[in-house]
Amino acid sequence: MGIGTTLAGRVEKELSELPRKPNSSSHAQISVISSATAAAPANSRKKIRRRSKRTAVSPVQRLFNTCKEVFANGEPGIVPSPEMIERLRAVLEEVKPEDVGVNPQMPYFRAKTAGKSPVVTYLHIYKCDKFSMGIFCLPPSGVIPLHNHPGMTVFSKLLFGTMHIKSYDWVLDAPPHSEDTRLAKVKVNSEFVAPCESSILYPSDGGNMHCFTAQTSCAVLDVLGPPYDDPAGRHCSYYFDFPFSHFSVEGVSVREEERKGYAWLKEREEKPEDLTVVAMMYTGPTIKDR
Repeated sequence: MGIGTTLAGRVEKELSELPRKPNSSSHAQISVISSATAAAPANSRKKIRRRSKRTAVSPVQRLFNTCKEVFANGEPGIVPSPEMIERLRAVLEEVKPEDVGVNPQMPYFRAKTAGKSPVVTYLHIYKCDKFSMGIFCLPPSGVIPLHNHPGMTVFSKLLFGTMHIKSYDWVLDAPPHSEDTRLAKVKVNSEFVAPCESSILYPSDGGNMHCFTAQTSCAVLDVLGPPYDDPAGRHCSYYFDFPFSHFSVEGVSVREEERKGYAWLKEREEKPEDLTVVAMMYTGPTIKDR
């Protein structure tokens, strides 16, 4: 479902102050030795124990290592090869909530206070010039408004929960209604229940503009390549969506029965006032940048 890194106002500042490298806190490593190994000479047991430490790779570390390879030569608008896309998707598919240290009982997923919009929490895992990794935590009724991912390839994994996703792609050959209002085609308008397949969106396909609404507590693991970067022109834009019949544009016509599959997207001048995203450090299993 490609939940993009939609960070507003002070959240962007908070994230800019977070370490760009992986969480450096140490975690104990446990070597499991079979009964047959236990009977082996002491020197052999030490070798096996060292080998186990070297070969044991956590799912989140495997995801990080794969991202480094898939996006090694990445640039804005450049999509990795189909083989690389499938490789990263397969690794992401294997990640479970416990692999990244999240569960529905965490305070991030508490229901909203009456009269207030639910707060969305972003757990920062890693960010460099090539890609970023993070987890969006949405309480019930939490919303990430319609937004875009300029020049990015985005992988999203719904770790748990039920979420409604609506996404669009631009209709490239349609004349715009105005400078800030263009025609888009619905790509997805469905409810997703974890576990489900990871979603992938591309710079101009796959639902580059999307909106998330949490039906229950939800956690979404996002990988963006490359990440948002305001100085480089990759900033997050938000949109209002209007039914096709809301505007009339010369040269643009859609059959009556197909109009529900189209909408006019108008870029918002300011970020949504009801969106509150709090940036927090990731506290799950450690990853190492080797």
